[in-house]
Amino acid sequence: MKKIILKSVITIAAALLLFNCGDPTSSSDTNYVVNSQSYLYEGDGVDYLIDQATGLVTNAETGEVVGIADFTTGRIIAADQVTVLEEGIVFSELEQLTPPVITSDAWVLSADETYIIYPGTYQVTDANGTPVGTFVFDTDSDTGLPVVNPELGYPTAGSIVDGAGDAIVKSVDLSELKVFHATTNNNPNPNGGETPNPGLESSESAYPVPQSSDANNPPHSSEEAPLSSDSNQPGLSSATNTHSSSSTAKSSSSAKSSSSAKSSSSVAQGCPNIKIKSGGSTGSGFASRYWDCCKPHCSWPEHSGGNFSKQCTNKGKTPNTNWNDGSICSGGPQMTCTSQIPFTIDGCTDMGFAFAAVPAADGGSCGKCYQLTFNGTGKYSNDANIKAIKGKKLIIMVTNVGGDVERGQFDIMIPGGGYGIFDGCSNAMGWNIPGNSERYGGLLSDCEKSTNYNASKTLSCLKEKCNSSFGSDTEAKQGCMFLAEFMHAAGNPNHDYVEVECPQELKDRY
Repeated sequence: MKKIILKSVITIAAALLLFNCGDPTSSSDTNYVVNSQSYLYEGDGVDYLIDQATGLVTNAETGEVVGIADFTTGRIIAADQVTVLEEGIVFSELEQLTPPVITSDAWVLSADETYIIYPGTYQVTDANGTPVGTFVFDTDSDTGLPVVNPELGYPTAGSIVDGAGDAIVKSVDLSELKVFHATTNNNPNPNGGETPNPGLESSESAYPVPQSSDANNPPHSSEEAPLSSDSNQPGLSSATNTHSSSSTAKSSSSAKSSSSAKSSSSVAQGCPNIKIKSGGSTGSGFASRYWDCCKPHCSWPEHSGGNFSKQCTNKGKTPNTNWNDGSICSGGPQMTCTSQIPFTIDGCTDMGFAFAAVPAADGGSCGKCYQLTFNGTGKYSNDANIKAIKGKKLIIMVTNVGGDVERGQFDIMIPGGGYGIFDGCSNAMGWNIPGNSERYGGLLSDCEKSTNYNASKTLSCLKEKCNSSFGSDTEAKQGCMFLAEFMHAAGNPNHDYVEVECPQELKDRY
């Protein structure tokens, strides 16, 4: 029976072990990643990992299961159950390795230490879950955009940098790393069913994406990330490109301005005539949300093409045309204007208007407009809130890009939609968003979790949070209420999109 058990665990153990991916600038000390509490035994030329619960022993370098530990006699017995590989071991004196804390699907890098890299925001934590920096994609010196992996069609190469933009680990290629599921099952699965096994290597995708509407994955940030419009680069930081500002960790749902509560910015009666652009882009995707207060990507001279998106000072209230000024997310004075909140127009019931970030690969999209038509389904769930917006249309204008924004995804600017890695709001806006809320997903994500993903309770919770979080900033509050009312608290709703001629209502606010 033991041999049968050993054979069944060999494959699992090998699949769960991550190897050192190699970092020319890091320490040569090997750092092993385990998925269960384990002992590390340094044998004669071979390091062994010993599962404390099962006694299973693997070769730490190759992941091959080599035998079983006899905790009573202090020996390691080979898989043939006869050969003694090591003896005289005092297990209680060995170094103990603890599984890293992984809160959602993420890449795991073992270099000078263990690093967890989350898609969407590209936030990087250590093995204990403490943020240590961000993953920044290598960028093209001419375009400033992330270098695309020619075989995969999206960026994979980059570095891990700290808050100051200094490299912690260089030459990391995400395509060479394995993807692990969450190591805890504390968060309910909004889609129902079973939560992935703790620590289990994912075979579903080499490019994981957030699994909840809050894009808790470290989904997007916006501070000046290499390729994001302001740091929204895949959760990017602002390490390489201090002129970017993008959407916050891909939040998960789209945020738009209040639909029922008439936006104070309503300027006309009835819906404008939206004209499809001949030869324009079409497709399908989903809408996420963010608001990090950072200077928009399209406010930089090198990105705007002369069609500058507004930037503001004074808590986002005073427009400013010093286009070369830095972003508030990197110590500069410029930030997102609160006048760019999503909004509705009186007499136009099923159409909303907003600004958004698009994939970094569409870096030349500043000022383009798209019509999103929601189909009543969601990227991660199909609850009543998502079904409620079936048939509604959202007209968006591009002000930002994000390296972690997928093709077909539009990351909608919505106050309270989540900060992401780079938070330019907390110290500058005076908003009362408790504990910074969920950095990736914001107030809606707070409500989803606190109500255990109950759709009706989530909607009520979001309205309460919108009303209590923004103080006297009526514009920001209206923008938040757009998500609660027009968008019906829908997280990451799916849509079909088509490029359109920009309506004057968006041009006036761009």
